[in-house]
Amino acid sequence: MSAHLIMSTKLPTLPLDIDSVKGFLAPEEGAALFEAATSASNIGPCLEVGSYCGKSTVYLGTACKQTGNIVYAIDHHRGSEEHQLGEEYHDSDLYDSDVEMVDTFKEFRKVMRRAKLKDTVIPIVASSTTASQRWSTPLGLVFIDGGHSMEAAMADYRAWAAHVAIGGILAIHDIFPNPDEGGQAPYTIWKLAKSSGLFEELPTVNTLGRFIRI
Repeated sequence: MSAHLIMSTKLPTLPLDIDSVKGFLAPEEGAALFEAATSASNIGPCLEVGSYCGKSTVYLGTACKQTGNIVYAIDHHRGSEEHQLGEEYHDSDLYDSDVEMVDTFKEFRKVMRRAKLKDTVIPIVASSTTASQRWSTPLGLVFIDGGHSMEAAMADYRAWAAHVAIGGILAIHDIFPNPDEGGQAPYTIWKLAKSSGLFEELPTVNTLGRFIRI
């Protein structure tokens, strides 16, 4: 099935109340991810960088479960820069005071159990760069939503963009062309993808940029 068929952002039926899952993905962005994964998982497995508590994973996993494919969910589960103690998006419920670190993996596993996606989602608890070493599986979809520092975003793009199979989808979250509205690192790698010659741009949904591998 061609990923060119992805156009709809109709809200999908999910196995749980998605509003009960911590995260920063808007419903229309989730719907676009679901539609992308539904088509792209016929090409190969899906992979996301930056799972946090699993909101995006539920959309991707539900789509892949329906097509009989899987999702690799990569996250070190220690939070991005903005999630750390004292930062803007810190969540005290996700802070492990025993080790004085953010730990989102426990919550992520709870969400996967609730969504009945344990046999569809394969968590990889590691940094994006570490997980990409010796990776050889072509991917139907890569969703980049990891750290938003320039260093982290560039590392994610360099590690995974080339693994998208022909006809597959590259999706990048938090695209803000106006620097007054948001950080520029995701937008920078979006521009790299657009100028790379590897991808054809698809319509952006809210802050979710999408490309098809050509």
